[in-house]
Amino acid sequence: MPFATLFSNVASRLFSAAPPGGAGTVEPELVQLAVEEIVNAVDPRLRTLSRYRSKIAPGAERTIAHLRSLGSALPASIELSRAAWSADPLLNAFFATASDVPELLGRSEELRTFFAAPANASAMEVHALLGMLKTERSVFAPAIVNGALRQDVAQTTVSFAKHRLFAPAADVLDCRRQVGMLILRRMAELALERITALGESAVDLEQRKAMLGSRLRMLNLRRKGIEEIAGSAGEVSAEIALIEGELKATVDDYVEAKASLATLDSRIEHINAIFNAPADNVSLARTELRVNQMGYKLAEASGEQVSPLVLSELSIGSGLRIVIAFVRCPRVELPPREDLIARAAQELL
Repeated sequence: MPFATLFSNVASRLFSAAPPGGAGTVEPELVQLAVEEIVNAVDPRLRTLSRYRSKIAPGAERTIAHLRSLGSALPASIELSRAAWSADPLLNAFFATASDVPELLGRSEELRTFFAAPANASAMEVHALLGMLKTERSVFAPAIVNGALRQDVAQTTVSFAKHRLFAPAADVLDCRRQVGMLILRRMAELALERITALGESAVDLEQRKAMLGSRLRMLNLRRKGIEEIAGSAGEVSAEIALIEGELKATVDDYVEAKASLATLDSRIEHINAIFNAPADNVSLARTELRVNQMGYKLAEASGEQVSPLVLSELSIGSGLRIVIAFVRCPRVELPPREDLIARAAQELL
């Protein structure tokens, strides 16, 4: 199955209305469907194992229940336009200028593809997920302290970068379903990363084993060779003992890594390590942030009057943490492609 459509059947029901049994209930047929899609993603050979479904199903059920609980906390959709930038403090923080908004829309090929599709000819807007990285940096800058202007006051700037739009759809529910698909795909990738890392470790151990073996053979030749006249036999024997111990430990680790890598059961263990602990791998945090119009972070005791911004930060695995917002992108805000080409040409001058 192409990875672009992976989990689409599961995700189509992931952020839908709660099932009849309640929000914590996960339909058995949905669990089985999720199991099959996980197997498709990680290794279809897992189907040759007896009871593979029952081994993966508990983790799939936990993950679906967890993602549904996150679905209830997803932020409401906001309009992404130049006019909204002037009025919405959140968009004002996300983008430095109003012109950055149509520039982002114009860079999105997914948005252009959506609006160009005949089926969407009458669509005046598209729903999408806006993702970006938040950066905090310590600087020294002028500030009012106790009513007086002081220079070089330690402050923290907050900025957002690498904006990208995901999962464009005709309505917000379809967009949320596509986001669920992206999260499930990422979790499958985390399981594959663990398996790949194990393979790389086995290769490293094999190379180290070969190197230590060569070193040991050289020392044994030295101990029995003519060069003992110039050196200490005791030192060589001590080094041989040290290398022998290190080689044994390396061989044991290598055998364990190869055995784990070779078995399909170990792949199920890696899958379950991810899907049995969904809260450890996927989280959605809502945090308050107080910044002024210059992008400086304000302490609670600051006398400057600003409205706190509520950020939604999505974390998947240990290396991905982004600020997200569901947005409505008006068609009229999408600039013609030639405008982007002209702007790029001006920047090169």
